[in-house]
Amino acid sequence: MRYDVLIHPDPDSGFYLAEVPDLPGCVSQGRTVEEAKAAIQEAIQGHVEVLRDLGRDVPPPSHHVLDTVEVSVA
Repeated sequence: MRYDVLIHPDPDSGFYLAEVPDLPGCVSQGRTVEEAKAAIQEAIQGHVEVLRDLGRDVPPPSHHVLDTVEVSVA
């Protein structure tokens, strides 16, 4: 399975936060983007295992499109 992951810096902690939109509550962090990616990979595996152990459906991955738009703020 290949899940989209959002990774963004947290200015308060200095860490990078990672979350999985398709798996609510599946979050992790790391000191670098690479650490955050490794940590969220482990978190996804654990999250999916728990869902299966509880007999719950594992949400299929969505395919999000990330883009940038420019707006004028008056």
